[in-house]
Amino acid sequence: MFVLVEMVDTVRIPPWFFQRQLNEAVAEELNKKLANKVVYNVGLCICLYDITKLEDSYIFPGDGASHTKVHFRYVVFHPFLDEILVGKIKYCSQEGVHVTMDFFDDILIPPESLQQPAKFDEAEQVWLWEYETDEGAHDLYMDQGEEIRFRVADEVFVDTSPTGPATAASDTPKKEAPYTLIGTICEPGLGLLSWWNS
Repeated sequence: MFVLVEMVDTVRIPPWFFQRQLNEAVAEELNKKLANKVVYNVGLCICLYDITKLEDSYIFPGDGASHTKVHFRYVVFHPFLDEILVGKIKYCSQEGVHVTMDFFDDILIPPESLQQPAKFDEAEQVWLWEYETDEGAHDLYMDQGEEIRFRVADEVFVDTSPTGPATAASDTPKKEAPYTLIGTICEPGLGLLSWWNS
C-alpha cells in the first residue's frame, strides 16, 4: 500500500531559513511542495522519509535564495494491483460505490464489480446485493459509513497540468481526480465486513 520512491529535485531555500540546518530547511520545503499531492504515475505523496544526498547549493543573480539539488526518498500511497484494502463507503451513485480510506477518497467500485446480483435503489441512493438463501432472497444494503473490503483492480492517473486558455466555444471541462483506484468487491463473504461480523 505504501512504497518508498527515490526522487531528485532542486529545492529553493529562502534567505530567512539560512540560520537553520540545511537538512531541516530542505525537509520542510520538500514536505510543503509534495505532501498530500499526487505525482503523475507515482502516487499520492505522504511524507519525506529521508534525504540521501545533498549537492552543492547555488545563489543565482537577482534571487537571494539558495538552490540545492537534493536526492531523497518519499513515502507514497500506491497500492499494487490485486492488493486487498479496507475502506468505508463514502456514498453510492449510478457509477458505483465510492469508497474512502480517510486520507484517500478517490476509490470507485463500478456496478459490474459488485457482488451479483446487485441493483441500485434510486429512493435510498444505495446499492444492494440480493443475497440468496434457502429461505429466499434478502436485500443487503451497502450503506454509507459501512466498512468494505475491496481488491484493487486498476488505477487511473490523469494529467491535470494546465492546458492553456479555454476557447469561448468549448465547455468548461469537468474537474477530474488526478489519481483514482478502481476496485472490485472481494469474493462473496469478504465484502461488507459488518455483515459477517454480526
